[in-house]
Amino acid sequence: MKALLTRTLNIGILAHVDAGKTSLTERLLYDTGAIDRLGSVDAGSTQTDTDAIERQRGITVRSAVASFRVGDTQVNLIDTPGHSDFIAEVERALGVLDGAVLVLSAVEGVQAQTRILMRTLREARLPTLVFVNKIDRAGARADALLAGIRRKLAPHIAPMTAVRDLGTPSAKTAPHFHDDAQFSAAQGELLAEHDDAILARVVDGPPLTPAELTKALADQTARGLVHPVYFGSAIGGQGIAALVDAVVTLLPAPTPDTAAPPRGTVFAVKRDGSGRKVAYLRLAEGSLSNRQRLTFTSSDGATHTGRLTALDVVGAEGQGGTAGASGPTPLTAGNIGRLRGLPHIRVGDRLGPPRAPGAQHFAAPTLQSVVHPRQPGTAAAARLHAALVDLSEQDPLIRARTEPGGATSVFLYGEVQKEVIAATLADTYGIEAVFEPSRTVCAERPHSAAEFTEEIHRGPSPSGYWATVGLRVAPAPYGTGNDFRYETELGALPRAFHQAVEETVYDVLRSGGPQGWAVTDCAVTLVRSGFDSVMSTAGDFRAATRIVLEHALRKAGTRVYEPYQAFELEVPIGALTAVTAQLSAMGALIEETTGGEEVRLLRGTVAARRVAALERRLPALTHGEAHWWSRPDGDRPLDGLSASGRADTLA
Repeated sequence: MKALLTRTLNIGILAHVDAGKTSLTERLLYDTGAIDRLGSVDAGSTQTDTDAIERQRGITVRSAVASFRVGDTQVNLIDTPGHSDFIAEVERALGVLDGAVLVLSAVEGVQAQTRILMRTLREARLPTLVFVNKIDRAGARADALLAGIRRKLAPHIAPMTAVRDLGTPSAKTAPHFHDDAQFSAAQGELLAEHDDAILARVVDGPPLTPAELTKALADQTARGLVHPVYFGSAIGGQGIAALVDAVVTLLPAPTPDTAAPPRGTVFAVKRDGSGRKVAYLRLAEGSLSNRQRLTFTSSDGATHTGRLTALDVVGAEGQGGTAGASGPTPLTAGNIGRLRGLPHIRVGDRLGPPRAPGAQHFAAPTLQSVVHPRQPGTAAAARLHAALVDLSEQDPLIRARTEPGGATSVFLYGEVQKEVIAATLADTYGIEAVFEPSRTVCAERPHSAAEFTEEIHRGPSPSGYWATVGLRVAPAPYGTGNDFRYETELGALPRAFHQAVEETVYDVLRSGGPQGWAVTDCAVTLVRSGFDSVMSTAGDFRAATRIVLEHALRKAGTRVYEPYQAFELEVPIGALTAVTAQLSAMGALIEETTGGEEVRLLRGTVAARRVAALERRLPALTHGEAHWWSRPDGDRPLDGLSASGRADTLA
């Protein structure tokens, strides 16, 4: 008889693309008995890469969930994308995790995306184990790789296994034991860096016992201070048992309040065989049952309500199925459920109280591309738009948007994401799409405050609409987004007219300001309103609001801002002059230079539109020895950019 489950862990598997992340997920499931046959990335038979695009390309595009059991612990594995174009998918998954396993290749070592992922994990203080994969591959390294991890990822790492015959098919791992004096001394010194009591024991004695060392390691791992490192091979199975033991013993399981009102976050949305939505929700508190009515809040503050028609608990099959004598298994706090019957559900929707402003931030895409159907015609364009809107429910940040003239545009993180969307449109929706060259996404902010009013004058207003609308626009604090306010008396307008004004304000700001870019950090206040009780309609207020807001924005004036990236660049000393000259030519600002006699580390900022060109040129300038890392770092004013010139300037 299986042990009664007493704890649930939700663990993310993260890695640079091709480090072996999905293969490790497959091996963990196989070695713990969750599956009876190993899948293969090359054969497209893995458990978590289920989409046709993922199987064809051998990459993970969407987060997927699988589970296994070890004793009284259920571990839900969330396999996340490894390619940088899908970083938003990774960021969403981090919000529902209890811990993570960061996978490195023993051959390639620390790669660009590895550094981004570890930095994100450390900033979140998420407990993280490091698994060094591919020890049986030629060129695998151990000591040099550990030095690279300390220098580039995290200074406080605890190697927990040793490797024999490294870089050969017969490579094997063996655990270090705390009863080994040399290993215990090294562990004690590492743990003493974060604990004065341990430091006193290391200096004055008596030495920590093996049990005390194990307890201290688990405590500091749980707090994200120390990162245990395990060597192994996902394909060959070496080192997997030690990693499984570490997941269960070193990563902390939360103790959520099951009696509280339900609270949780939707981190993935898929379609089942019949095309209906399936939402993956990590429940943080409370419990859910089938047929329950739920209200969700989207990232933009909008709410929607629906009733569950089906509820599956991830891993419930291991407890004898999802249904029993008392009915379907409820979803309890700490677990992940698949929810059906919610047609308006989107990734990022929150069950329970809305998230506090600024509590979570996902870097916005910096590229935009206009998409056309290869087959001309209004019907084809409508089908394409509907398909892109559907895809944006799985990744809201791509934001399918109607452009002037009826075309549809999407927001992107990179060219691989564009290729994946094109392939998905063809395979899933039967639509061949053509993408225009990507251009950098900028934003407009109001330069000053201004008002404009459109009045009804004894009949229709001069614009032809039965509505009086007066709006004031003003700059809002940087990074706060857009805000709509009232100075008119509430109730002076019928609710439908109020709603028409507010919805149109947000729509106009999203659609673009005087220079053609979406407007942000703008406070819009309704300062005057009026209507005719017989003639006015909500349509009048929508049309009038659009005209008034466009006039007010032109009067206030707007300034264009382009996105920037903060970068770290490691270069050999011999290439320093050439690299700094190239950075200067591309307008990069070098803020700090550190390093020794052989390697220099440059830190600074650069316009996002320059990053791709820099990454292409660095290998030739440094003989392939440069290491580049960058991430979004807000935006900066871009003077002299007009709407007509934006495509040429920022393409």
